[in-house]
Amino acid sequence: MMRISVLSVGLAFGLALFAAAEVGAQDANPSPPPVLTHERTRALMEQVIANVVQPGYRDFSEKTGFLSDRMMQLCTTPSANNLAQAQAAFSEAAKSWARIEIVRVGPVLEKNRFERILFYPDKKGLGLRQVQALLSSSDETATAPDSLSSKSVAVQGLGALEFLLHGTGSDQLTAQTKSYRCSYGLAIAGNIQHIAMELVQAWDDPDGIAKDWKSPGPQSSAFRQDQEAVTEVLGILVHAAEALRDQRIESFYKSGSAQSFPRQALFWRSGLTFPMLRENLEGLRQLVHGSGIKELLKPSQIWIVNSIDVYFKSLTTLAQDIDPDLEAAVSTPQQKAKLDAILSDSRDLITLLNDDLGQALGLTTGFSFSDGD
Repeated sequence: MMRISVLSVGLAFGLALFAAAEVGAQDANPSPPPVLTHERTRALMEQVIANVVQPGYRDFSEKTGFLSDRMMQLCTTPSANNLAQAQAAFSEAAKSWARIEIVRVGPVLEKNRFERILFYPDKKGLGLRQVQALLSSSDETATAPDSLSSKSVAVQGLGALEFLLHGTGSDQLTAQTKSYRCSYGLAIAGNIQHIAMELVQAWDDPDGIAKDWKSPGPQSSAFRQDQEAVTEVLGILVHAAEALRDQRIESFYKSGSAQSFPRQALFWRSGLTFPMLRENLEGLRQLVHGSGIKELLKPSQIWIVNSIDVYFKSLTTLAQDIDPDLEAAVSTPQQKAKLDAILSDSRDLITLLNDDLGQALGLTTGFSFSDGD
């Protein structure tokens, strides 16, 4: 049964009440899971790849290419305008990553690609110290993508580039042609672009992972049974929703805690903390609808997807309404109420995905994805 949070936004409150009504109406007559056929499983996996994974990585590759171009422009012709354009390109690349970041399986986990793109959370500030050390020493090996890629994951991704573009000393980027700071930032952009291209190639390879995902069975190196494939998709949804709660909010704010740490939030310098949250939600929404997972449910179970949509909308509304100034967001009662509502709604979303959708698919008897169980 879903819990209803007391939301600080009228629309979100109304949406949650709507979801509760649907759940209450259905709990009295739970439906047995539908029969999972090979054809339906294959259709699901084909749609996951064609509608979500491949376009997501292609968009990320495109955005990182544009970022590299804007960094090159900034390095060769420093100006306030070119810095603003590089910062805007960074924002678009980061938000593109947030949408496909939810797919924490497959080639992105090989060669530390996931952490190399974005090393976060970093509670001890390891990445910042390492980036500052490079800036202090002007280590030239960090100014070429090939040699940068062999360094710590904390200094070669979006987190490091955000500091270069928005952190202390970023004004230097407008004053000197081909400065060390800019050359290092250009290398980061090139490194991320290269990783993005690798991911596109891996998923576009007709004899690679896409083939195995589309054809569960003895011949597949990914899924020996249809149920394993559907379980993978559900696991992506649940773990992404948990990361949204744990890494986007609870990394700097926890309900009821006397302390908060706004400068531990993702991308607090660039004001992208909540835009990244919204794009994570959009990635989840695209997976739910782009996969066609709704087609695996019986008509009496469609309420589950409808209720999931309600929470996507309420969470997105809350994230849009929160003050982008994180110091203000964690210190005023009205703003803290919105953070509390995000945490409450995200827990309900996890329950819907893990328990209700999982049970409807026949996947969660005696097992839970939630919190790594």
